[in-house]
Amino acid sequence: MRQDVGVTDRDAAPFDLASMRKHYRAEGLSETELAATPVEQFARWFKQAAVEGGMFEPNAMVVSTADERGRPSSRTVLLKHFDEQGFVFYTNYDSRKARELSADPYVSLLFPWHPMARQVIVSGVARPTGRDETAAYFRTRPHGSQLGAWASAQSSVVASRAELDAAYAELAARYPEGEQVPVPPHWGGFRVAPESVEFWQGRENRLHDRLRYVAEADGGWRVERLAP
Repeated sequence: MRQDVGVTDRDAAPFDLASMRKHYRAEGLSETELAATPVEQFARWFKQAAVEGGMFEPNAMVVSTADERGRPSSRTVLLKHFDEQGFVFYTNYDSRKARELSADPYVSLLFPWHPMARQVIVSGVARPTGRDETAAYFRTRPHGSQLGAWASAQSSVVASRAELDAAYAELAARYPEGEQVPVPPHWGGFRVAPESVEFWQGRENRLHDRLRYVAEADGGWRVERLAP
């Protein structure tokens, strides 16, 4: 008879999860410190994260979507642009996240800036970027990344790593370094227009500061404080 094999106390012994915690900073975030718009406030925090935070890829963000049955999925992608119109990232339009966004454009972005005890959570609507904007960004990508956008049928099942490497090698032979790689028609960007943006600052005793901008009908923003 088959016996289920789980994680034993001995396996987990090196980690006492209940006691793993950090004591966050005393200084917090007040309403009087906030910028007029969430994008301005994001720019302030992003600059600090990039310059002072000591983080690997501070523009990494978790993108969460949902399928037609409401089942969520998350993955980490890189933010490539932001302005008052929204937050932009790029992907294969045949990928799971892109298919889900095509059916349900509501999306959540999470910037987990743990070394600074900060998070930014963006909730909004994702729309594809224009082809001119997509092409302009594609031209800035390293040659290998341009080939990778063609080689990978993102989110689909692949038989082996060798198959993926062979597809890349074939493309590398077709488009050697220095030769222009065409923009894949199935690849492009999404711009997330924010409807709410929460700025989370860790505080002592788990009494964190959570200030959220909420879009108003007149184009302005309302700021509300959330209990931690």
